[in-house]
Amino acid sequence: MRLIIFGPPGAGKGTQAGLLETRHGITQISTGDILRDAMAQETDLGKKAKSYIDAGELVPDALVRDLSEQAIADEGHDDFVLDGYPRTDQQAEWLTAFLESNDTPLDAVLSMEVPDDVLVRRLSRRRVHEETGETYHLDHDPPPDDVDADLIVQRSDDEPETIQNRLDVYREETEPLAAYYEERGLLVSVDGTGEIEEVFGRVEAALGALDR
Repeated sequence: MRLIIFGPPGAGKGTQAGLLETRHGITQISTGDILRDAMAQETDLGKKAKSYIDAGELVPDALVRDLSEQAIADEGHDDFVLDGYPRTDQQAEWLTAFLESNDTPLDAVLSMEVPDDVLVRRLSRRRVHEETGETYHLDHDPPPDDVDADLIVQRSDDEPETIQNRLDVYREETEPLAAYYEERGLLVSVDGTGEIEEVFGRVEAALGALDR
């Protein structure tokens, strides 16, 4: 099965994609993860990406595309769920053309639907260990008791005002992709509110409906 998991920051895309991987063998392809892995392994693409990051610049769309396409090819163009890609109409067009050229079109785009007030609460409850970079969530994954509480901090981009700005950017730049995939009959809306397992049950139900 070839999937995209789509939605705003805090919608649970990474969590649900990870569950699809561990429970159904559908490889999670996260653009953030593959970018970090490529840089750590010092691949040619990783070195190029690092040069932009070291210069304080955004990694170009074309380079993100190349990394994503390579990750999909590594999975034999099947049994993957894309998390964080595509983000723009141009990236969506690239992906469509790439998959169709390999006769492996998408099966579905799961759109995680979560109200903004819930998203703000979810993201504002995230914390990070100042020294190790370990991330926690005060509701779902709190730091262990033996961790120095003074080292557990909130990142600036997880403050409510900043989160709202991130959501505004998402609504303007990425949300329009929903219409792109709806026109192609691929968009499947999933209620992303509630507990993680509850949401995953809805994801599984949505995928089960595709097989009927």
